[in-house]
Amino acid sequence: MIENYMGFPHGADLAERARQQAVKFGVEILMMREGVKSTFHDDRIWTDLADGGTMVARANVCATGVEWRHLNLPNEDKLLGRGLYYGAGASEAPLCGGEDVYVVGGGNSAGQAVMHLARHARSVTMLVRDKALAASMSQYLSERILDAANVQVRYDAEITGLDGDKALERIRIGSRTTKEADWATTPRLFVAIGGVPNTDWTADTAIIRDEAGYLVTGPDLLTDGKPPPSWPLERAPYYLETAVPGSFAAGDVRHRSVKRVATAAGEGAMAIAFVHRYLEETA
Repeated sequence: MIENYMGFPHGADLAERARQQAVKFGVEILMMREGVKSTFHDDRIWTDLADGGTMVARANVCATGVEWRHLNLPNEDKLLGRGLYYGAGASEAPLCGGEDVYVVGGGNSAGQAVMHLARHARSVTMLVRDKALAASMSQYLSERILDAANVQVRYDAEITGLDGDKALERIRIGSRTTKEADWATTPRLFVAIGGVPNTDWTADTAIIRDEAGYLVTGPDLLTDGKPPPSWPLERAPYYLETAVPGSFAAGDVRHRSVKRVATAAGEGAMAIAFVHRYLEETA
């Protein structure tokens, strides 16, 4: 759900127009193709695909984003899709008509899910680990949540248990301070507690990741003004370039990214400009 990209109040419109524009310029789009491993040699990136194929390129831009972080609780896998969901999109909200549902998370994604669900559900309870919304959420969104008649926010709260036979029936909500907990009956729980970057493919490469797995790029690679020992060129890495020359990163997958659609789109355009510069210098 995208609300903060100028001119595109609906994320689906933004994505579809971007696809149409890419096709217009001759871009080849491969759908449902998973890259499982990449290596760098002979001034190329070699990526093995899950279907057995291989892609080879002189340069690449990683914009794989993040995946939802899990609760890591018993019954989570069993109840996934049966009342337990990661995130909350347009398809799930109409199914919540007349229900009392819960959303766990305190960031913008969780806040957008709350407002989306509140249009259909009888009540939405938002479970937040912190003691306020403002620290991790846009002000306009927190104001909407606090003004919504059918939305309740519980602070200092976390999910400590899931229960249900064939589908989710209730959740255990604990206090992070007092450690007291109680069970709440609900048919649906939406989890939006942040993401994990899709960067496992870099494990056996010279690309540097931070402790959370995000790709470190540009000036963040420098220590006392010097690039890492593995860096082979005399010049410093370009702003969005990883520790491997010609391999760039843009959007949420990047270390210290802003986590906004507008900045991700801008980084993508900037990364392509650096790709052209890299290709020119290696031609």
